Amino acid sequence: MSTRHVSARWDGGQSAVTDIRGMRLSIGEDAPPLGTTSAPLPTEVLLASVASCFAIALAFVAAKRKLELPGLQVDVDGSYDGPRLATIDISVSSDADPDLVNRLIPSAERLCYVTNTLRQPPQITISQHPRA
Repeated sequence: MSTRHVSARWDGGQSAVTDIRGMRLSIGEDAPPLGTTSAPLPTEVLLASVASCFAIALAFVAAKRKLELPGLQVDVDGSYDGPRLATIDISVSSDADPDLVNRLIPSAERLCYVTNTLRQPPQITISQHPRA
């Protein structure tokens, strides 16, 4: 089993700076009492992960079959229910034949790590480690 590691350091106020393999991404919050931020919200980053993973999976499936999906775009909408996203809706568009795209979607669903993770959530553990 391989693992991935990311970290986030509170940046004061309403944002945190994440480190992903040396790449930095600011993520913020716009709800009181922290204020507003120009950084993407954590849930927006989650939805972006869904959209990008599914787009990559579709493109990969098409390429393996020597097919093209010109203008491929994946839009994702999430609806809040309290402190969680209750629904995530994925919409795929392309200039390719719609029947072709529909035939590729099930294979992309099997391949997309992010949607597979959300369908069968991983065990989450939280621990505290004092800083030295």
